[in-house]
Order: sequence, then C-alpha cells, then structure tokens
Amino acid sequence: MSCSNVDAVFRNQKNNEQPFQKTMKETIHISKTFSKVIYTEELIKNREFENCTFIDCDLYGSDFSQSQFLDCTFKGCNLSMVKLNYTSLKNVEFDECKLMGIAFEYCDDFLFEVRFKGCMLDFSSFANKKMIKTKFSDSSMQEVNFAGTNLTKAVFDDINLSGALFDKTNLTEADLSRAYGFSIDPELNSIKKAKFSLKDAGGLLEKYNLKLV
Repeated sequence: MSCSNVDAVFRNQKNNEQPFQKTMKETIHISKTFSKVIYTEELIKNREFENCTFIDCDLYGSDFSQSQFLDCTFKGCNLSMVKLNYTSLKNVEFDECKLMGIAFEYCDDFLFEVRFKGCMLDFSSFANKKMIKTKFSDSSMQEVNFAGTNLTKAVFDDINLSGALFDKTNLTEADLSRAYGFSIDPELNSIKKAKFSLKDAGGLLEKYNLKLV
C-alpha cells in the first residue's frame, strides 16, 4: 500500500470517529444504525434511541444512565459493565452480545421489556425486576442475581444458571426444562407449575442433600 493510500485510510478512520462523537451529543436518535462503533467508558447520559440498531459495537463501561431505548436491537455488541441507572429499556433485543456485570435492577421499571439470545450475562443482576414472559435463549447466566425477580412464565432455553441467585423469586409457570446448573430452594421461591427436566431437577433438592438417580 502506497503512502498516499495509508494516509487515505487514516483520514477515513478519523472521519468515521468524529461524526459518531458529534452524533452522541444529539439527544434524540430515531431509526439509526450504529455499526462497529468503539466508544468505551464514555458518558452518554440523557439520550433517546428509538428503533435504532447497534451492530458489532464496543460500548464497554459507558454510562447510559437516564436514557431511553425503545424498540432497539443490539447485535454482536460488547456492553459489559455499562451503567443503566434509571434507563428505560422498552422492547429491546440483545443478540450475541456480551452483557457481563450489568445492574439491570437499576433500570426504569416502567414497561421494562428485554429479550436475550446467544448472550453472555454472567455476574449481571435483575433483582426485583418484573420480567413476566421474558425469553432467555442460548445464553450464559452464571452468578446472575434474580433475588425478588418476577419471572412468571419466563422461558430459559439452553441457559447456564450455575451460581445464579434465586431468593424470593417468582418462577410460577416458568419453563426451565432446558436450563441447567441452577440451585433453587422450593421453600424460598415460588415454583408452582414451573417446568424442570428430570435430569436437572436435582437443583431443587440440594439443600436436602438428595440425589436423583
């Protein structure tokens, strides 16, 4: 590659960075697509995103507090450790994303609706959230906090729940027949009509030191 071509690539990279930084200064974003953006540990408070798509973006550790996401999709993004204090997530889908260590419990409760497919959610928290009929699929949710969470009719499809905390959790009619690694105390949680596979039901009996054979 000639020197002139190298200079052109560098200029293009700089040009791609600057517009996004300027765009983030705007408060309202409607029907936009953000692709391969690297914007880590930045302050991005009080923004509104409606019908936006984020593809292969690295937003690690950025602060989206007091923002609103409505009908948005994240695909292949790194969102680990982002801050979402008082942030609205209304009909937001996460596909093949890294979402480790996120305190979803501090999100705005009003119309909170999320879906996860192929994600890594280890060490995140949904404590005390209302997540009726939420679907989790093909994801790792190790050490996730579900204390006080309402997961009525939620679906856990091929989910690793090793070390996940269930305490006063409402799992009424939830489907955990394809979840594994969990430990759930039936005396401390509501599991009426919940579905479990026989091979993983031992996670309900750990406190009794019993084993299914």
